Amino acid sequence: MFQALPMFHRQGKSAYKKDLTNVRLLCNALGNPENNFRSIHIAGTNGKGSVSHMLSAVLQKHGYKTGLYISPHYIDYRERIKVNGEYISKNYVRHFIEKNRSLLDEIQPSFFEMTVALAFHYFSDQGVDLAVIETGLGGRLDSTNILHPILSIITNISWDHADMLGDSFEKIAIEKAGIIKNHTPALIGRIQNETLPVFQKNAAEKHAPLFTAEQLIPSFHCDQGPLGLAKVQYNAPMGSGEFQPGLTGIYQEENIRTALAACALLQQACKLPLKSSSIHEALSQVVTLTRIMGRWQILQNQPLLICESAHNEDGIAHLMRQIENIPFLQLHLVCGFVKDKDLARILNQFPKHARYYFVQAKIPRAMPAQELLELAKTYQLFGKANVSVKRGLSQALRNANPEDLILVSGSIFVVGEVLEKYSHLKN
Repeated sequence: MFQALPMFHRQGKSAYKKDLTNVRLLCNALGNPENNFRSIHIAGTNGKGSVSHMLSAVLQKHGYKTGLYISPHYIDYRERIKVNGEYISKNYVRHFIEKNRSLLDEIQPSFFEMTVALAFHYFSDQGVDLAVIETGLGGRLDSTNILHPILSIITNISWDHADMLGDSFEKIAIEKAGIIKNHTPALIGRIQNETLPVFQKNAAEKHAPLFTAEQLIPSFHCDQGPLGLAKVQYNAPMGSGEFQPGLTGIYQEENIRTALAACALLQQACKLPLKSSSIHEALSQVVTLTRIMGRWQILQNQPLLICESAHNEDGIAHLMRQIENIPFLQLHLVCGFVKDKDLARILNQFPKHARYYFVQAKIPRAMPAQELLELAKTYQLFGKANVSVKRGLSQALRNANPEDLILVSGSIFVVGEVLEKYSHLKN
């Protein structure tokens, strides 16, 4: 499957298909499995994966058989398709491909299109009550957008994939707004002056009730500890409460508020009976309930080793703010990027005092470490190029003192290779 099908996250733009034809043909041939379960559809530049996992945890905690579709994966392809936190079985994937080989040969879908069809087929077969579906890229022409969800969520808009989605926030917002459906409530996670009018216009044309997280959760506060979020407190029409979040990156503050707002809409507009106590427990236990990884994930202490899959301007900005709160002697930054990424908005945010280990992930799309090193020099970022992620991490661990901080970031593929080394720590 990896070898035969065009895969965006390995090959880049050449593997992306801006069209819903293939996925519709696939799902029609499979009996339209996407119509056999209720769904929540989530798009956005950042945060959509975290919000997807949080809502999956909430639904699981309330006893719903819950499907979760996300992309990409860190270690195991089956991370993309889960039911109640359990990966799809290898046998199911193998049988699906063998049974539908002639169909796949005829339609010649991309890797992503085939995976979406597989996920919908699996959720239908498993009889899930609800499925939380994360878009892959954009929204309007994303393969997941054949759904008719009970709720659409757009987390935020930032710079990423501008070559495919548009060269302004407004153009990117138009693509994301494509998941808003007729007469279906839609939730906006972040109010942005450039994008809110786009969402309001789209929702009005589709007679879709539009809400914002601030509107639904007007009073919201997060206490911070030295390693991230420590306590969430909120007061809203649906109730009030406080809890310790399971995802502690400071950027999760916005995502947690969005997830709580989504719960309010699921209660009010979709008539799902949700309990505040169970919502709080779910958001505290999201890591164990859904097996989410790669988000401000602490892998060891002395030296402190943290993985964070921030990979664009907005994500890196939050990451840099977070490390300002951590006491350490020296920062060691293991980073690598894909070669089609515009790094100007990213590298100019990296601290000049850090010691850098530039690496290249094991994918064709990865930027060569030496090329990244030379580019980084123009931003006064200095270090060494390493032949592999494993080598860069080993060098950082060897050089770091117990009081130092080692941060792994820049690309989900770099983070994935480090997580694989520490896979025994996965929940």
